[in-house]
Amino acid sequence: MYSNNKLAKAVRIALAFGASATAGISANAFAAEEAVAEEEVERIEVTGSRIKRTDMESASPVFITSAEEIKLSGFTRIEDLLNTLPQIEAGQTAFQSNGASGTANLDLRGMGPNRTLVLVNGRRLPSGGVYSQAPDINQIPAALVKRVEVLTGGASATYGADAVAGVVNFVMNDDFEGFELTVGASGYQHDNDNSYIQGLMDEKNFEYPEGNTGIDGKSYNIDLTVGGELGDKGHAVAYATWRRSDELRQEARDFSSCALSGRGNSCGGSGNAIVPNFYLGGVDADGAFDWGNWDYLTLTQDSNFQPSSGNLYNYAPVNHFMRPDEKFTLGAFVNYEVNEHFMPFLEFNYMHDRTVAQIAESGTFFNETYVLPVSQLNADQQQYLADNLGLTAADEFATYIGKRNVEGGPRKSNLEHNSYRIVVGTEGEISDSWSYEAFVNYGSTSSSAAYENDFFAPRIATAVDADACAADAACIFYDVFQYQGVTAESASSLTGVGILNGITTSSTVSGFVTGELPFGLPTADSPIAMVVGAEYRKEEFERLSDEVYAQGLLLGQGGPTTSIMGGYDVREIFAEASIPLLSDMFLAESLTLDLSGRYSDYDTSGGEPTYSTKVDWNITDDWKVRASYARAVRAPNIAELFAPQSQGLWGGADNCAGPTPKYTPEQCALTGVTAGQYGNITPSPASQYNGLFGGNPELQPEVADTVSFGVVANPLDSLNFTVDYWDIEVEDVIGTAGAQNTVDICAETGDAAYCDNVVRSGAGSLWLGTAGYVQATNINLSSMHFEGIDTTINFMQEGLLGGTLRANLNGTYMMKKEFDGVDCAGTIDNGCFAQPEWRHSAKVSYDMDTFWTASIIWRYYGEVSYSGLEYDDEGNYAGGDEFVGSNGGLDSASFIDLKAAFDVSDNLGVLVGVNNVFDKEPPMVGGELSTNANAVSGFYDTLGRYLHVSATLKF
Repeated sequence: MYSNNKLAKAVRIALAFGASATAGISANAFAAEEAVAEEEVERIEVTGSRIKRTDMESASPVFITSAEEIKLSGFTRIEDLLNTLPQIEAGQTAFQSNGASGTANLDLRGMGPNRTLVLVNGRRLPSGGVYSQAPDINQIPAALVKRVEVLTGGASATYGADAVAGVVNFVMNDDFEGFELTVGASGYQHDNDNSYIQGLMDEKNFEYPEGNTGIDGKSYNIDLTVGGELGDKGHAVAYATWRRSDELRQEARDFSSCALSGRGNSCGGSGNAIVPNFYLGGVDADGAFDWGNWDYLTLTQDSNFQPSSGNLYNYAPVNHFMRPDEKFTLGAFVNYEVNEHFMPFLEFNYMHDRTVAQIAESGTFFNETYVLPVSQLNADQQQYLADNLGLTAADEFATYIGKRNVEGGPRKSNLEHNSYRIVVGTEGEISDSWSYEAFVNYGSTSSSAAYENDFFAPRIATAVDADACAADAACIFYDVFQYQGVTAESASSLTGVGILNGITTSSTVSGFVTGELPFGLPTADSPIAMVVGAEYRKEEFERLSDEVYAQGLLLGQGGPTTSIMGGYDVREIFAEASIPLLSDMFLAESLTLDLSGRYSDYDTSGGEPTYSTKVDWNITDDWKVRASYARAVRAPNIAELFAPQSQGLWGGADNCAGPTPKYTPEQCALTGVTAGQYGNITPSPASQYNGLFGGNPELQPEVADTVSFGVVANPLDSLNFTVDYWDIEVEDVIGTAGAQNTVDICAETGDAAYCDNVVRSGAGSLWLGTAGYVQATNINLSSMHFEGIDTTINFMQEGLLGGTLRANLNGTYMMKKEFDGVDCAGTIDNGCFAQPEWRHSAKVSYDMDTFWTASIIWRYYGEVSYSGLEYDDEGNYAGGDEFVGSNGGLDSASFIDLKAAFDVSDNLGVLVGVNNVFDKEPPMVGGELSTNANAVSGFYDTLGRYLHVSATLKF
């Protein structure tokens, strides 16, 4: 049906030595080995189409990472490797603590993990956990991955919903034969010599590490794979893996040892301090805090009040930089040929994963107003209130308390996931020209989160009231008004535990027939090929919150975490046609038109069509042009539809807070700030503000249009390259306007659609207490528009100094990354991830064709500018405090990796390597932009050098 041409063969050679940058031009180096006779070339399924081909050439760009590259990377977490690809941004990773879901997600193009469809052998991977609706790739055993195929752009017509940004397909080594055991260890090392942040910490008398850290953040792994024939008609592969990673806290690196202020120009921290801070005032006629008569105070060593200035707690050191984690996986792949018409197959995968996300100690967090008698204070404190606030011993006072629970220790979220996936199906021949496949794919993930050592809100009001506590036999007085008066015993009596349990199930029944029609166009030498099929899929999610979570009774949670129950099902029919138009003509060795369509009927939102058109033009054996257009949809997931609305936290800045707000009095008035409040609103020291979040059962599916156009060339036997332009435009985007955007757009435009969602407290605050917040529930927004160019280059030179030199480059130029008219390409702010305009990974390897191979990899991240900042002609920032850094953004960064592989014997191989050889630190960002530890963690290398070694025994 398709010629196994010169171009395909050239790329097959490239793949054979592990070149990753093949971008869809690659021939089937794995399923159609050179040893297979030409008349018996196996047809394979290429990501993006169910029509089987003789090679992997595709009208859509498909980037491939080989098994060799996965092993060579030294990573035991598959997400760590894939996040180094220029096409992928970091989603949930092991380098997140506050807000960690315990899962690992892929975010293709930065469009969100929920717009990246993840497949295993062309079939869906089930989603996530109590906090995540995206597929958790922790389920993927890295040791058994044969290759990873990344398809750019919409593929909904082939696979259904969620493929808006594209598809990541893990093709497993289910034809493995023999025995293979790999044992590995890895760790990080860093030289703490960041003079910038050390200077900031010296100003605050903060402690920090210096010099060589030694090897920390260690990980260990054992991977076992066994495979073989079942008689002469079947094959089975079984695997088991274990991985354990030690914790690493932010105190281990100087650049993360203090919590930078919002813009990163000072060591900030939290007003919930070791020595408590108080918003303390009178009681108004309604029994609430009197914001017309108040002061912000802390304690002196002799337990008197004094105005609080700079009494902040450095909460960074105890936070996890990398979470501890232990994971087990096991599974099997079995196929058996009863006859050519009935060839059943089975896939089974199981994973157990447990991780702990530790963050700074809990506290009272200025969460509630406590009304207390002045008489419970000591004489000096009473005198201060009399002199400064006019309160006497007969009065009551109101207070918000900021006390950090250092006596009780850090908070911990214990996250556990158990998932399994079973695929049972059969395939076979219907006739010489037609075959079929039918399968049932069932996946389920049970997960839990136990949050411990957080303050239990209902106990605080009694514990800080001397009279009320004395009347309660179970109460231990929480003496916050005495300098260092809080004991470990009293602190521990105020903590509670919240429990979440969740289960996700995904059921798919699918079947299709594929084959060739008995005719084709007279201008082509191959017949028309088709696929026709139907599919039924049901998704269900249930998350049960205990009363502690459901009512938001833990002060460190930022609000309630409610139960969610819901599901949906979809019935679909789909078809594909591959129509050869021309063959063996001048400037048209072949020209093929691929068409596909799918109709999906959702029980939540009704029917949605998707379709695609692709053109594959082989001009000669050496040059090819390809183009595609696709209409894709993404139906809202269960959490987006059914999550109850509840209060939580968002990170950023209230640009109407502080003594010199960014916005004018008139602009801030649009957000609810009064004239008296302007310039007197305290910003959150932790850059965290209240928000109201939740689902919306009236959501409609997103609709995306994807266009791609590319050139594939093999001008020399030793050189091939691709250049592909892609454009993805999404309408009716499901999400929120964003709390930060809501406040800023309100101030800048006065648009009621945004201003109505900004609710300020009596003090004008969006974080102090719970009365002030920004509403940011799910809606269908206007649009997203992403545009870019991918390029790949592969080169091989044999016979060089007795060996073989290989080189490849994979790069992405991000031309546009637009959300609702705001272009984030090459910029970073509260709504823009730090994706540079240009990013690449380049590898050069040399193989002596004896017993060793060495490689060097250069990973490059272009510079990223701060969004919306104005500079004068001399390059000086023209508006208030500048963000950390002197060039108005994040400098470009290069990371160099070195690898060496040795064949010690026919049965034993050893791999050693160092990633980030020169110990390059990640670009630092302030609290408004950090994902963790003053950095964009999990995207840049964030812990220093990564050293790894492994040994593989195989028979």
